[in-house]
Amino acid sequence: MTEPDDEDASRWLIIDGRRWRRTDPSLPSDVVEALTSHLGQGRSGVRTAKRHGDEEGEAVARRRVNLAKHGLGERGPRWWESDEATRLRRAREALRELDDLA
Repeated sequence: MTEPDDEDASRWLIIDGRRWRRTDPSLPSDVVEALTSHLGQGRSGVRTAKRHGDEEGEAVARRRVNLAKHGLGERGPRWWESDEATRLRRAREALRELDDLA
């Protein structure tokens, strides 16, 4: 695999040869912190629900993970293809939905 250029390195994280989209660097730290907290809670919820065979709980937890990842810019439209206002609006909408789920 070739080394990524600076622009690619700011957009993608390579782990064990697999490429993962980085968090949108333009998001305010408080928004990233809140979304990351929801992400961790969602991942924990997935593990717990799977361990207990709770399919409904797993679906809710996976929705939470997905919303957090979209808010962080790690899923959905590529953050570098949107203006900062759109990206911040998307993050705040995800955070509002996540807060409503909690």
